[in-house]
Amino acid sequence: MDDCIIIGAGPAGLTAAIYLARFHLKIRLFDNGSSRAALIPRTNNHAGYPDGIPGVDLLLLMRRQAERFGAVREEAQVDAIEPVSGGFRVHVGDKVAQARTVLLATGVVNNRPDMPDDVHDEALARGLLRYCPICDGYEVTDKRVGVIGTGDHGMREALFLRGFTKDVTLIAPGAAHDLNDACRAKLEEAGIAHLDGPCSSIAIDGDVLRIETAGGPQCFDSVYPALGSVIRSELAVAAGARATAEGCLEVDDHQRTSIPGLFAAGDVVKGLDQISHAMGEAGVASTAIRNLLAERAPLLR
Repeated sequence: MDDCIIIGAGPAGLTAAIYLARFHLKIRLFDNGSSRAALIPRTNNHAGYPDGIPGVDLLLLMRRQAERFGAVREEAQVDAIEPVSGGFRVHVGDKVAQARTVLLATGVVNNRPDMPDDVHDEALARGLLRYCPICDGYEVTDKRVGVIGTGDHGMREALFLRGFTKDVTLIAPGAAHDLNDACRAKLEEAGIAHLDGPCSSIAIDGDVLRIETAGGPQCFDSVYPALGSVIRSELAVAAGARATAEGCLEVDDHQRTSIPGLFAAGDVVKGLDQISHAMGEAGVASTAIRNLLAERAPLLR
C-alpha cells in the first residue's frame, strides 16, 4: 500500500510528489498527460526564470526532480477513487492501487473556441491565441486584442485586458451578445468595442488571427477566449466529496476535502489558476498528508 497516490502531474501534482518523496513516503503519481501547463509556449511570470520557460520544459524539470527523490510516475488514466477502511482503492483500467491517502491535482480544461485543432495549436504556440491574461497580459501591451465571450465574465476579462492595451474588442461567441445595461456601460466607459457574432471562422492570417463576425472580418494580434472551463473534479465528487456549484472541490486551510484522507490542490480547487498558487497549495497539502500519516503511526527512519 502506498502512503499517497497523487492523481495529476501538473505543477501542483509534481510539487506534491517532490515534497512527499522528500518526506521519505511511498508515493505513486498517475499522469494522463493532459496538464494545462504543457500548453504554455513560454511563461514569463514564473519566479526564478528571468528569460521565461516553456511549459513542457518546466514540467520535465519537475518530473526529473520528483523522480530523483524516488517518486514513481505511471502514465495512466484513473477511473475511480473508492474510500475504504484504512485508505483508498484507486481504479486504473482493470488494475487497482491502494493508498492511505490521495491527493487530487487534476486541474481544469479550458473551453475552446470553435476552430480546427491544428489551427488552434499553431495559434497558441505563436501567441495569437492566449488563455490567461493574468499570466501573459503583459505580452499584449499596446497590441490589438480580441476577447471571445459575453455576459459578466466576458466583460470582466475585457476590462482586465484594457489595463494592458487601449485596443480591446469583445466578440460574442454566439449570434448576439448577452450583455445587460451595467455591462454595456462599463465597456463603453473603458472604450471597449463589442461586436455580435457568431465567430463563424477563426483563421491565422500572416501574423494575426482573423475572426469572421456578423459585421465582417476582424484581425487581432492576440485573442483571448473567455468561455469558461470545466473543473476536473468528477473523481472526488463521485467518491462523495463536496464541491461548489461550478465543480471546484471544497477544501479547508490544509487542502483537506470533505472525505478524510482525500486532499486536493491546484486549479481543481477554487483559486487563482496560477502555477505559483497551485504549487503553494501542493506544499500545504503535502505537509498535511505527512502529518496525518504521522498521527496514525509514527514515521520513524
